[in-house]
Amino acid sequence: MLAIGLMSGTSRDGIDAALIETDGQGAVRPVAFHAMAYADGFRMRLAESCARAMAMDAPGFEPLIASVENELTELHVEAVADLLGRSGHVAEDVGVIGFHGHTVAHRPDRGWTWQIGDAQALAGAFGIPVVGDLRSADVAAGGQGAPLMPVYHRALAHDLPKPMAVLNLGGVANITAIGADGALVAFDTGMASGLIDNWMHTHAGASFDEGGAMAARGRVDEDRLATMLADPWFAAPPPKSIDREAFTIEAMRGLETADGAATLTAFTAAAVARGIDHLADRPTCLFVAGGGRHNRTMMAMLRARCGCDVRSVDELGWDGDALEAQGFAYMAVRSLMGLPISFPGTTGAPREMTGGVLFRP
Repeated sequence: MLAIGLMSGTSRDGIDAALIETDGQGAVRPVAFHAMAYADGFRMRLAESCARAMAMDAPGFEPLIASVENELTELHVEAVADLLGRSGHVAEDVGVIGFHGHTVAHRPDRGWTWQIGDAQALAGAFGIPVVGDLRSADVAAGGQGAPLMPVYHRALAHDLPKPMAVLNLGGVANITAIGADGALVAFDTGMASGLIDNWMHTHAGASFDEGGAMAARGRVDEDRLATMLADPWFAAPPPKSIDREAFTIEAMRGLETADGAATLTAFTAAAVARGIDHLADRPTCLFVAGGGRHNRTMMAMLRARCGCDVRSVDELGWDGDALEAQGFAYMAVRSLMGLPISFPGTTGAPREMTGGVLFRP
């Protein structure tokens, strides 16, 4: 089946749209990928929506969030149209769209997670069934609702030697460990690029630290780093997940721009190292996906602090930029088939669970 996957991630930089062919199990063939960047104004409105959502006791109506949701949906329609045009396919070729939406607040500790985006409108725009709301069933059952990518990582790694580990570096970082028997253990390790992006926007007028150049010029403040790592969340055993808004750049107050970037980059790497300590089998190599793999300083810090080889997933023949969007296409097909997308070892769900809500045109 041809399936489209859509991802607006915690980096808030844009929409990733991927077209794959899959049977929802071991067969996966990437077909096309398109990344559409958000305009600066929309990124700011999206960030403010996330801040307002995190301040709410539960999902509900909030004028800015509702407005941003409408914009977000229109942008996803545009992204799908562009993907189809670039791929040479038409809507009638596609069996399903996996629509993640955008997480404005993730509070499994309160029994909810909130992704905005109108899946019904997206289905109507193309006449294609849409599977959305992929996290809520897991959270309602007592799981963390994240990470969800491990089932796709396992499908891609079907013929690769195991055990192995995949690290995704978006706004938040998460790790997938695949055992020799195919068993999955996965969890968020902490922040990835989210705080670095906030720091660069505030102190350098840039949307991110390209290539890690700013961090490379700075010095890590080990005392501030230790203070941040003292948060009890890092000592808690998995499964666990975290919202991008769980930490702020306030701990870097007073530092030079380069030193703050270096310390926040080290915060990501050190948190991954702490996460690896929770794994029964320490990986000899971390294969890294997501935008963070382009940050050379972060990759170097990962090697130094994790004590293992660190490589891009592109070395495996995977597209590290497209992986999450592809994964939601894959999960949409699994949802149609009633197959599990979350597991006790990945989200803490009480059992293997399928997920998602089907929206018909």
